[in-house]
Amino acid sequence: MSLSQKKVEEGNECCRQAEKYLKTGLLKWKPEYELAAGEYEKAGTAFRIAKSFEQSHDSFLKAADCHKNARSWFHAAKCYEQIIMVLKDTNNLPKIEEYANRACHLYQQHGSPQSGSAALDKAAKIVEGEHPDIALRFYQHALEVVLIDDSINQGGEYATKISRLTVKLGLFDQATDAIRREIGINQQTESYQQIGRLAVALVLVQLARGDTVAAEKAFKEWGNCCDPQEVQTLEMLLQAFDDEDPEAAAQALNSPFIKHMDVEYARLARDLPLPRGISVAPKPKAVADNPTTSFDDSRPDEGVGGGVAADEDNEEGGLC
Repeated sequence: MSLSQKKVEEGNECCRQAEKYLKTGLLKWKPEYELAAGEYEKAGTAFRIAKSFEQSHDSFLKAADCHKNARSWFHAAKCYEQIIMVLKDTNNLPKIEEYANRACHLYQQHGSPQSGSAALDKAAKIVEGEHPDIALRFYQHALEVVLIDDSINQGGEYATKISRLTVKLGLFDQATDAIRREIGINQQTESYQQIGRLAVALVLVQLARGDTVAAEKAFKEWGNCCDPQEVQTLEMLLQAFDDEDPEAAAQALNSPFIKHMDVEYARLARDLPLPRGISVAPKPKAVADNPTTSFDDSRPDEGVGGGVAADEDNEEGGLC
């Protein structure tokens, strides 16, 4: 018998034992939910080792239900996290969102919001590569959870991830709100250097939205937190957009500190549409390069013909 078959048999035996704990009779009025949950968890682990993922999913789900019936919210949430790992093994990533939110809710109900936000963070890292939109919702949910608990430092980390993901997804309207919220959190921790970098990011996002007025307002509002090099670069960039000078704008966007910003912002600066510039009508060509040339020289044939006719008239008058 192979290892997989042994684990499947072991899982089935654990399930049978769990069902016995749930049965009631004349001398047993209440199901033994905690004991049944333990057996279902063992079964789920055995099925997962045997790569019988559907049975593993069902076993952990039954274990979570048993824990909830016993009002053991923390352990029920742990079972949902195990289901998330099973879904990861089967690459059923969109389904993770349901169980991650369930786990977070149970952790909050238990009084452990930090565990809830951590579960959302783990789930976000699993799906971010293929489903960044789902990861964004996880980070937004996690931020709300930690801010309820006044965990400012942890909230700053999630706010940073939200800002970067919205820029990566091209959701520039959401990105402006996310960056402003991140600036507000950094104000509470007095991280002024970080605020300066975020001011640069906010200007870039506003320019990506095509709103130069909002970009200038962002610079005026937060520019006092920027380093001198950042101030000089932003002034040059905004002036270039105001003058519609694509060469000056490209020079400002090639600034070393912009290239060394977070990857999402560096890419945004690289792909930022430059101003098209003011189209100037071509100057009319001069009438004559030589100022001594008469205006009639522009029509040489007519001028030559006219001169010949005049000479002939003079000759005829002289003969008469």
